[in-house]
Amino acid sequence: MTASLQSANEQSVLWNGQAGRAWVEAQAVLDQMFKPLEELLVEVALAQPRERVLDVGCGTGSTTLAVARSLGGRVDCVGVDISEPMIVAARARAEREATPASFVLADAEAHAFEPASFDLIVSRFGVMFFEDSVRAFANLRRAAKAGGELRFIAWRSPAENPFMTAAERAVAPLLPDLPPRQPNAPGQFAFADPQRVRRILEESGWQAIEIRPLDVRCRLPEKDLMGYLARLGPLGRVLPELDEKTRSRVLEVARAAFEPYVQGDWVSYDAACWSVGARAP
Repeated sequence: MTASLQSANEQSVLWNGQAGRAWVEAQAVLDQMFKPLEELLVEVALAQPRERVLDVGCGTGSTTLAVARSLGGRVDCVGVDISEPMIVAARARAEREATPASFVLADAEAHAFEPASFDLIVSRFGVMFFEDSVRAFANLRRAAKAGGELRFIAWRSPAENPFMTAAERAVAPLLPDLPPRQPNAPGQFAFADPQRVRRILEESGWQAIEIRPLDVRCRLPEKDLMGYLARLGPLGRVLPELDEKTRSRVLEVARAAFEPYVQGDWVSYDAACWSVGARAP
């Protein structure tokens, strides 16, 4: 097996296993927390007439459904994700809400999308996990109509997002074997370097590339913080392997690290992101 295939398979295993289930379980909290970012992508969708919209790395479907609702069912909105648990949840939401959106279980890096069929491709934190990003964005470019628009939001660096790394930094003395984040590797901060992002888009055939910093205030209810810590990120992946005493201590230390972000009944932080736009030739 090549390194590329092995890594792609690792992403599939990750998001079809514990990580995917955790996102489904935390769906309501995550949707509330990232709603300000979702609203920015809805504004993009409303900025001009659309016929077909693709949401890449759609997860449990919040952004796909928000775009579909905003366009009043007049547009074909499609979400794609590699995670079966999240796609199942997204389809159930669409049916429950009677929102006209469809969801495809597939790896957007290699999926055979209908060529030149989307006039807008969006993503909220869904494009940083490709093994071969140039291949993935070339595939998405082929799926875009001539002049079609790409707009996605991705995280900037870990240093600019201390909230997102607070738990793992706090518990490092207790969990010395916690896997470190690898720069540029598939994951949350893979697109931290804007020059790398620009190079990927240029090499995959996109034009009129714009990358600008975006800082958005996000928050979640304080009552949901412990559930968030226990489920998500590197810490959430190792907690199930710990004995009860160690797990309790780790969560206690992690929770203390978030005290600076607690303001009454809410936990607030600034999400330091890139807003990235481009157009297909």
